[in-house]
Amino acid sequence: MKSWWKSFQVAFTFIGTVVGAGFASGREVMQFFTRFGDWGPLLILLASLFFVWIGAKVLLLASKLKAGSYEDLNRHLFGDRTGRWVSLLMLLVLTAVNAVMLAGAGSLFSEHLNLSYQSGLLITMFACFVLLRKGIPGIIAVNSFVVPIMVAFTAVLMVDTLTSPGTSGWPSSQDSLAVSPWAALLSPFLYAAFNLSMAQAVLVPLGSSVGDPRILKRGAWMGGIGIGLLLLAGHLTLSARMPGISQFDIPMGGIAREFGAWIHWTYVLLIFSEIFTTLVSDIFGLTVQLQERTRISRGALTAGLLLVCFIIGQFGFGPLLSALYPFFGMLSLGWLFLMGRDRALRDGPPPAPPSPSSRRTASRSAPLPPHAGDT
Repeated sequence: MKSWWKSFQVAFTFIGTVVGAGFASGREVMQFFTRFGDWGPLLILLASLFFVWIGAKVLLLASKLKAGSYEDLNRHLFGDRTGRWVSLLMLLVLTAVNAVMLAGAGSLFSEHLNLSYQSGLLITMFACFVLLRKGIPGIIAVNSFVVPIMVAFTAVLMVDTLTSPGTSGWPSSQDSLAVSPWAALLSPFLYAAFNLSMAQAVLVPLGSSVGDPRILKRGAWMGGIGIGLLLLAGHLTLSARMPGISQFDIPMGGIAREFGAWIHWTYVLLIFSEIFTTLVSDIFGLTVQLQERTRISRGALTAGLLLVCFIIGQFGFGPLLSALYPFFGMLSLGWLFLMGRDRALRDGPPPAPPSPSSRRTASRSAPLPPHAGDT
């Protein structure tokens, strides 16, 4: 039972790292899946398979390589010299993504809680700094708490939406045909590539710290399937309100308001939780990677990274999201291709670490070293 709970914790951390503000708002699901109509569920299935397959490879490779950070994985994929440059580029990309997450938290505070944008940034930064002092156990703990609540809320919203009168149900085939089939085919690859390449910041140290391939495999399967089910629930919720819901900048927010104040405030808390889990996970990965390059303490690096994100976040959530994400998605396709073709695991996954009981047995059965006077 303990190993299964650890697998669930790996799955929760996987989901919490991938799912962020874009998913919670509904804009990400709309852009990558729902706008393709009848093709949406098939595209979600394809993306889910990538999450399971590549997610498991990242975790198992990290365990086999004893990787301390995502730079070790990139050096394995791209070679020593190129891997360092790719890791440096990933450092810049992840910093910008974290700035987008932090800006999203600021917008949430200003639009829904009647607090200033700057207050939202500072409160989120402080909470992130406090939690990151606990390291990977803190990240696992917060995801194990937030992700089940997020899954439950998404399921409730989906059921209420589909059973409410006036929903239009599935989009028609004509809606899906109005979009380029090449765009539909590329969509799940872009979505999986971007999210998995960003998630490696925490998946690599997570896989290395857990070590046991059985726990990691189960966690990757449950995490990938969980992400797929969340995407499908979001797609069903949005498609039931098509085409009118597409006019909203935050489609899920428009649906949540229809169910009253309680659902609306729960939704606001949900968005903040998803932003926070992604931000915490990515900042942790960046801190670990920078600590390998410098001798600066983890606390100082965390504070410095949050300060940089605060400065970039002054540009606002919307402009950063629209300017940076399409470029990051295309860049991540190369990383996805190399991860898919890597053959380091063809000889089998890493061996499971010995249990504490087996280590104690081995130590008792080991022969004692001879005394200095023995001949």
